[in-house]
Amino acid sequence: MPRLASPTGPLPLTAASYSTNEANALIHLYRAEVGKMTAYRQRLDMTTNWSVVTTAGLASFALGDNNNSHVVFLFAMLMNYFFLHLEARRFRTFEISHHRTRIMERFFYPAMLGDKVDPDWHQLLLGELAKPRSPMNRWDSLGWRLRRNYLWIYVGILIAWIAKLDTVRNKEVAFTSTTLVDAAHIGSFPGWAVWMLVGVFYLYLLRLTVIASKAYPLEEG
Repeated sequence: MPRLASPTGPLPLTAASYSTNEANALIHLYRAEVGKMTAYRQRLDMTTNWSVVTTAGLASFALGDNNNSHVVFLFAMLMNYFFLHLEARRFRTFEISHHRTRIMERFFYPAMLGDKVDPDWHQLLLGELAKPRSPMNRWDSLGWRLRRNYLWIYVGILIAWIAKLDTVRNKEVAFTSTTLVDAAHIGSFPGWAVWMLVGVFYLYLLRLTVIASKAYPLEEG
């Protein structure tokens, strides 16, 4: 017999409360959501691999010959920003399935194992199925992918870019920060302006990394 709640409270939801069809439907839904998570996890890894391979190829080209322009590294920064947005969008889709599986792991399986859970948890799952939405916004997803992967890639690009500037600077002048700034010019575009744009871009990336949050109501407490 299922356990009963207090007369004034809701009935506890346990395995005895589910019909065979209901239990099978939820089990199949759980398996489907885990399958989606696995597929999108692979797609996330694939996007990161594209970023690493593209960065390595561009860096090898730029550093392989002193005649090759340092602009290649600026292009690498832009390409990685494209990959970052692509991966962040995939990450948000991944989190939709992750959120659904956490709902079932938090409520359905404990009930099947005889624990007492909130009998209205189905409404939470139905709401997620009726209107799929990621538990994180676009800016948080960008910050989390930066924190996990892309910030380190950008650090590598910045170091390689500075090394490239050192190879193309005027060797008749002693190495100083001024020579690096001057070496960053692009045609008639001054080097200080290039450094300013790169600095603003990196500050923007750091801001995304710092302010990114990932809060799940189900995980609180």
